[in-house]
Amino acid sequence: MAVAMREATSPDEAAVRRIGERLLEAMPPRARGPLGRAEERLMSRLAEEPETKAALFRLVDVAPMCRNAADLAAHLAALVGEVDDPPGTVGLAAGLGRSRVAAPFVGAVAERAVHAMAGRFIVGTDVDDAAGELRRLWRKGVAATVDLLGEATVTEAEADRYAQRCLDGLDSLAAQAKSWPADAVSLEDRHGPIPRVNLSVKVSALTPEIREEDPRRGADDARPRLRLLLERARALGAHLHVDMESLESRETVTALVREALAEPEFRDGPSAGVVLQAYLRDSPEQLEAWLEWAERVGRDPPLVIRLVKGAYWDHEVVEAAQAGWEAPVFTERAACDRNFEALTRRLLARADLVRPAIASHNVRSVAHAIAAAEAAGAADVLELQVLRGLGDDLQDALAGVGYRVRAYCPVGDLIAGMAYLVRRLLENTSNDSFLRLRATADDPEALLAPP
Repeated sequence: MAVAMREATSPDEAAVRRIGERLLEAMPPRARGPLGRAEERLMSRLAEEPETKAALFRLVDVAPMCRNAADLAAHLAALVGEVDDPPGTVGLAAGLGRSRVAAPFVGAVAERAVHAMAGRFIVGTDVDDAAGELRRLWRKGVAATVDLLGEATVTEAEADRYAQRCLDGLDSLAAQAKSWPADAVSLEDRHGPIPRVNLSVKVSALTPEIREEDPRRGADDARPRLRLLLERARALGAHLHVDMESLESRETVTALVREALAEPEFRDGPSAGVVLQAYLRDSPEQLEAWLEWAERVGRDPPLVIRLVKGAYWDHEVVEAAQAGWEAPVFTERAACDRNFEALTRRLLARADLVRPAIASHNVRSVAHAIAAAEAAGAADVLELQVLRGLGDDLQDALAGVGYRVRAYCPVGDLIAGMAYLVRRLLENTSNDSFLRLRATADDPEALLAPP
């Protein structure tokens, strides 16, 4: 039977407000020139017009496979043509895309827009290409976790290639890190050293055998590849973080990670971590299970638990609806935010056992985490994380006032990054996302209000 999460004391709201206002003041101005304002207007319109949003995101998804600019323009015209009343600029572009004369121009503009959008989130085509940006972040006081884009392999050969990319990526990052300034980022807490090199991996890319009805099959197939990565990370003194994906793979990931990290060979390293998704209704029970496992296994260095809201909300809702089940996720943002804060407090209450990494772009959630860490005497262990391209302003504010912050930095080509890119765009255009609220509100009271 599942065990309910034990409640931890909430921080004082005055402290949350004080910290949040400080972060908002430290963030750069919202609109940065005509392009910034244009992007805010587009994101706002997309949040209000789901049909147009779906059409444009389908265009983003298909763009890498288009043969040329005219082909992309034709797809734009066809997809937007299915929308009853598209916004003026989008409708005009779609109309021009039907013209043989204008189509190459429209397609070229759309292609540049897609690549520019990808460049906002993806830091390079490979780890070597990302070296300059990773070093720039480090010098600003921002550590990184690198995600080698690639999901849902369908053959053993693909899984082997992904594992080799991860091995090569660890080697390249370790070589790069030798030249990073020693004092730019905090590299120690009460548990000891914090690795400079941090790589995030997906189990769905380490095996083609993930089956919701047979979690053991995927775990057994992925284990040899994960062990290779753990061995390399340990040899290099790097951190290896295993991402969570959609709910259908959670049992596979959980079993694989718990078994591998409990092996005598890996009990004392490398540093490793997992992800907890707060939008899942059973996340409190999942956290208690991880804490129980960590206490029983006693790894040193301790497990890092990255707390996120969750990026597969649409997938989980659609899957549940098709099967006639109740959605496994919170369907109201406020309920998810309240759960996120409760999970944050519980994690910080066990900072003696695990390393909490709180990942959010919501200033309220981040300010609450900082206040809760101070109240729990866990400020030295707290790490705050953001996504490259979505949390850049918050990242700079956090680093500027001295908090430990890490950016999640995807690396890969555009085709491999499409699933990731579309999830980020969905998050950025959500009607109730903090990023949109900040774009339309200037009142700290509204941005920092309890959920």
